[in-house]
Amino acid sequence: MASSSTAALVPRHVAIVMDGNGRWARKRLMPRGVGHKAGVDALVKVVQAAADRGIGYLTVFAFSSENWKRPEEEVSGLMSLLLVALSKHLVKLKSDGVRIRIAGDLESVSPRIRDALRGAEADTVENSRLVLTVAFNYGGRWDVVQACRAAMAEGVRPEELTEAVLSRHMAMSYAPDPDLFIRTGGEVRLSNFLLWQSAYAELVFTDCLWPDFDGGELDKAIATFARRERRFGDVGASGQGEGALGGAAEPQPPSYSEER
Repeated sequence: MASSSTAALVPRHVAIVMDGNGRWARKRLMPRGVGHKAGVDALVKVVQAAADRGIGYLTVFAFSSENWKRPEEEVSGLMSLLLVALSKHLVKLKSDGVRIRIAGDLESVSPRIRDALRGAEADTVENSRLVLTVAFNYGGRWDVVQACRAAMAEGVRPEELTEAVLSRHMAMSYAPDPDLFIRTGGEVRLSNFLLWQSAYAELVFTDCLWPDFDGGELDKAIATFARRERRFGDVGASGQGEGALGGAAEPQPPSYSEER
């Protein structure tokens, strides 16, 4: 469970770029596939830790639209690992109250992978303790483009296209925008992940390689988040203005999410 220091302010939605599997394996003179397997084990633990801490939404970058550029053998291994992971962990996740949702372009993946991912969504649709969104074949720029196309197909005219309208067509319109964006592995960039949704997210970068990330590391990130002033354009407590955390009122970022 979270300590009293981190439980004071828990983000509602946490997004994670799970980076460092390959380097974790290389440090141990092991194949990259071993690192990816260790990464899945870490994810299962972090999902449980997030649920225990009262986080409502956890979104993880599992496979980007750019990852197809990796060696064919590695991509094939990742696809196989995905199927094995779903088979091994889905029942437990379902019993723990986790709802799985998929964000990404599934039309261009194999029917076997697509059916497995859609099946996981269907099997957990009644759960509500934690919404685990797996971003698969996802890219932030793709998300904006597909949202624009969906709005156009719906008949939205240019003068009617607002931020709220576009947000209703984003891949994750069912979720609030991320409060906390974590990237492991020491890299300091967004890598085309949730570009639209992370406009007001607090960014936390850690050198911890993803397979080593656990509840304790999650608590560190939450503690960092809790120390931040989230002003959303206001002057904040340091400027004596109302609105920052700790002030007379807590501002909220624009929220356009709705269940589809």
